[in-house]
Amino acid sequence: MTTGKETLRQPVVVTYDELEALRLVDYQGLTQEEAARKMMVSRGTVWRCLDSARKKVATMLVEGRELVIGDMRSHASPACQSSEPGRE
Repeated sequence: MTTGKETLRQPVVVTYDELEALRLVDYQGLTQEEAARKMMVSRGTVWRCLDSARKKVATMLVEGRELVIGDMRSHASPACQSSEPGRE
């Protein structure tokens, strides 16, 4: 039932790096180490990208929000960019 006053929710933006990590590990079945070699990044970066992407996909599914594949320059993902542990 709609009231005519639907709440506008921001889409969930998944960066290209997050999508690539998700594709390589969860879809193609590569290990994080193999994905890191293909992406030419550290395994820790792949882990951060996966963690961020999985949370975003869960948010999109649970909240029924739109999923947008974004550009790293316009929708930077600190989880993927950071090489410092614990940085969000």
